[in-house]
Parts: sequence; C-alpha cells; structure tokens
Amino acid sequence: MKITCTRRLQYAIGHRVHRHESKCRNLHGHNFVFHLTAEAELDDLGRVIDFAVLKERVGGWIEDKWDHGFVLWSNDKEAMDAVSAVEGQKLYPLPYNPTAENLARYVLERVGPAQLCETRVRLVGVTVQETENGSAEATL
Repeated sequence: MKITCTRRLQYAIGHRVHRHESKCRNLHGHNFVFHLTAEAELDDLGRVIDFAVLKERVGGWIEDKWDHGFVLWSNDKEAMDAVSAVEGQKLYPLPYNPTAENLARYVLERVGPAQLCETRVRLVGVTVQETENGSAEATL
C-alpha cells in the first residue's frame, strides 16, 4: 500500500514569464499556493511525516528564498538587472522560466530532496496554484 500526505502552504512571490505573449511578460506577483505531497512508510505514530515538518523544512526554504521576493529566469537579463537595482530586494535566479509548472518542478526535483535528505520521507508531488483558476503539478 502507498500512503501519502499533503501540506498546503501559501507565499507571496513575484515573477514574470520571460517572452510571454501577453501581460504575464510584466513583473507581477501572486499569492502562490503550494501543495506538497510526501510519501514514506508510516512511522510509529501512523504518519508519513508530521505536517509541521513539511512546513518547516520545505516551506521554510520557500519562505526564506522566494516569499516576498522575485523568482526570475537567470537568462532574463532585463528583469534580473531591474530587480537587482532595488536595494535589499529579494531575488532568486531560477535555471528556467518561472512558470507555475517550473516552480513545481524545481521544488520537486531540487528543494524537496535537499530539505528532506535527513528523513525517511520523499517528496513525490508538488502542485503550484498560481491563481484560483490555474495550477500546475509535478509528480514522480
């Protein structure tokens, strides 16, 4: 049997979709909602992982690196230069365009494994809800 648990977290993150054909090409932000799904054998208490641990480890990374900051594609020189010009502005360069799909991918492939490496748990799914009407999901 496979058992998973999911933690919902919300952060205010700015981005732009470089070369987008419409208004998303502009710098803007969302209250992104992340759904982090973890998998493991149940512990002695009957849990995959304590929800607070997911929030602390993975959510803590998102809060530290992305919350109330800008996540931009490292190749988007124009936006990187503009945001870097603002003293004290939090900026995280992503190796690809910061779409909801790529944010989910990055958390699943890079953040989750790094933040959960000392546990028996692995992140198996990340859903990023960009708006009430649109979300993207990355799964293993």
